[in-house]
Amino acid sequence: MAYTQAHLDALEAALIKGEKRVTFGDKTVEYRSVEELQAAIRAVKRDLFEQAVDTGLWPGAPRQIRVTTGKGF
Repeated sequence: MAYTQAHLDALEAALIKGEKRVTFGDKTVEYRSVEELQAAIRAVKRDLFEQAVDTGLWPGAPRQIRVTTGKGF
């Protein structure tokens, strides 16, 4: 499932308010603990990052170009 920023916002808002129940659209999820809610937030952030890398919105590993010069032949 592809997550959106709205999913992440809803999870973080629930965490800030101290709630364990998150409603997004017509679906409601109730988490058993704060740790489970934090794990869900980490999973959504990881998925959003992977989507950004896949689409080119976030650059991958930096490229290195090495130039060497010398005098003479």
